[in-house]
Amino acid sequence: MRSLFPVTDLTTTGAAAPDREWSLDELAEAYAYPAALPEGTPWLRANMVSTLDGAAQHDGRSQPISCAADMRIFGTLRGLADVVIAGAETVRQEGYRPARAREVFAARRAAAGQGPAPAVAVVTGSLDLDFSLPLFTEPLVPTLVVTGAGAPAGRIEAARKAGADVVIAGDGTRVDPARVVRELAARGLRRQLTEGGPRLLGQFVAAGVLDELCLTLSPMLTAGDAQRIAGGPGVALPERFFLASLLEEAGFLFSRYRRTDS
Repeated sequence: MRSLFPVTDLTTTGAAAPDREWSLDELAEAYAYPAALPEGTPWLRANMVSTLDGAAQHDGRSQPISCAADMRIFGTLRGLADVVIAGAETVRQEGYRPARAREVFAARRAAAGQGPAPAVAVVTGSLDLDFSLPLFTEPLVPTLVVTGAGAPAGRIEAARKAGADVVIAGDGTRVDPARVVRELAARGLRRQLTEGGPRLLGQFVAAGVLDELCLTLSPMLTAGDAQRIAGGPGVALPERFFLASLLEEAGFLFSRYRRTDS
């Protein structure tokens, strides 16, 4: 049997209510994590944006190919997550700050047993991070630094002195992407959201631990040699995902794909 997913306009909830923007609460319902996850089981979703010709960024950042509706969904996905996972390069390029508490998600988070805001987990083998930045000095909940057992001891100590929670998820200086997911889930951070960058997402894909991809298709062309949404080593066989939902606004498509066995 073949299922067809109608394109839904983000500015309307049906013919009776034209030109009405979806509220954050409505988006939270649309993007809710699965309700029936077995105890201790994590769910890793990614949120990425791509141009029509496959660029995941322009001039090193994703903002130029994004839009206001994309940012509403970005905020919604953060509002639902226990933890936001990002690679160190993305944290540096995008100027990451601590996730903030938002009143619109407060009751939903409290009902789910979540804190007021998601933690941010930075994946890094070298710990080449500026621990004086607000991400480490002003978080609502402690920032996590996820690294390997062989990471420089001085940098691990600096991270801990800055108030970060250091998570070991690999041997040597390399971080094992599958272990990242497990270690965070072991800390009760089961609703996981990765925002990349492309190298980190590629590692999650190659490790077979990505459950869901929320992909914004931007109606733009950039050419050039920008990265795709996922890079790094390939997989032996392409993994099939199915289309779970599709929204549209001003030519931007907001798709949500889930792994067929999830």
